[in-house]
Amino acid sequence: MRVLSVASEAFPLVKTGGLADVVGALPGALAPHRVEISTMIPGYPSVLKALTKPEIVHRWTDLLGMKARLLAGKIDGHALLVLDQPELFARSGGPYTDAGGKDWDDNGIRFATFARAASDVASDYDIVHAHDWQAALVPAYLRYSEDKRAQKSIVTIHNMAFQGRFDRALFPRLGLPQHAWGVDGVEYYGGVGFLKAGLAAATAITTVSPTYAREIRLPEFGMGLEGLIAVRGGAVHGILNGIDRAIWSPDTDTALAAPYTKPARRTANKRAIESVFGLAHDDGPLFIVISRLSWQKGMDLLLAATDALVGMGGRLAVLGSGDTALEGAFQAAQVRHPGRVAIRTGYDEPLSHLLQGGGDAILIPSRFEPCGLTQLYGLAYGCVPIVARTGGLADTVIDANTAALAAGVATGLQFDLAAPGAMIDVVARAIDLYARTPTWRKIQQQGMKANFSWDASGARYAALYRQLLEQ
Repeated sequence: MRVLSVASEAFPLVKTGGLADVVGALPGALAPHRVEISTMIPGYPSVLKALTKPEIVHRWTDLLGMKARLLAGKIDGHALLVLDQPELFARSGGPYTDAGGKDWDDNGIRFATFARAASDVASDYDIVHAHDWQAALVPAYLRYSEDKRAQKSIVTIHNMAFQGRFDRALFPRLGLPQHAWGVDGVEYYGGVGFLKAGLAAATAITTVSPTYAREIRLPEFGMGLEGLIAVRGGAVHGILNGIDRAIWSPDTDTALAAPYTKPARRTANKRAIESVFGLAHDDGPLFIVISRLSWQKGMDLLLAATDALVGMGGRLAVLGSGDTALEGAFQAAQVRHPGRVAIRTGYDEPLSHLLQGGGDAILIPSRFEPCGLTQLYGLAYGCVPIVARTGGLADTVIDANTAALAAGVATGLQFDLAAPGAMIDVVARAIDLYARTPTWRKIQQQGMKANFSWDASGARYAALYRQLLEQ
């Protein structure tokens, strides 16, 4: 079976978040199931630089009014396709924003062109698998194509909050027939909705955890698309993300100060974090955060609990960037609590590994979380996840309540964000458990034994692909 996986980023070539990790891992996860995945991504500078001796496999003289080429190469031994269109993608800055963090004004036409290109080569594959809004127009282009063959397609929602909504003026530039403009097509509240169009047109929809697949049917999580999700009914599937243990494994991780197999041997990494962040060296619990600093991630709630965390003897190391006000507030907390709170803005892949390898607990107070990967990395590394009870966080972490502790199955702590003082209360619970060393070690050990590799998730995707082909 041949599958075309279409996404705006893929690790290790370009990454802004968990989407890249998932897209990068899928080809290896599906290979044991006799599924051959070709990954298609835009030709950003970092991607083109990494290609060696690419082969030109397709040319366009008029791709939504532009010339372009499709280049073929390899990523970790798996097939890679790159849309080479310098006018749209050969830019400094990030995949979606300029060097100042502002969205590119032409993101609509950039990713419409990318999706159109993918739809043009889709007939070479059995199934097209599009990821998030940047690729979600692919099923729409297939739906309205003059080629009436029943091309099977999937859209995976990695985060419903990001939908790709643009002004109606974009529609004439998309190269779609006029009848595509409508409530069952690409029109969305008077504008163009990329994700909405893909969800309406795809053969199947997946989300990245079972709980999130249920949550997005509700107004508080559906972000205006809950009605469409409800209408699609049985076409919606929740498949939990996995992690690539070839990259995330504490016994072989070269980013660690000291690789390990047992949680008691993590101390050297903790000391290294303290040195990097300028934190006091002591035996109290070290809480870490590796996150986009945003309202969704609950960073404002963590800030409100920071003084209490320090007052109870904890320390906090934050790695992330995002909302400038939140960045400034964490920097103010660093000034207020020297040696107890520290922040490094930006993203640093090796440092994120070190934090998982030496932090005692990772705080993830997300208001909603489709799946989350940092809690899975925390489990694998013995960095105890402390998570809000939502989405994939609820699916992957077993709360250290009395029954779970007695049964020896607890892997972290969950809390309900709606409860007053919940953030402070769960930090206090964690500090109390940390002081009970045998109990804390047991929680770490249980987490490290949990299997969140891609084995089970890869099998689920393979089964879904085959189910679609049999329809």
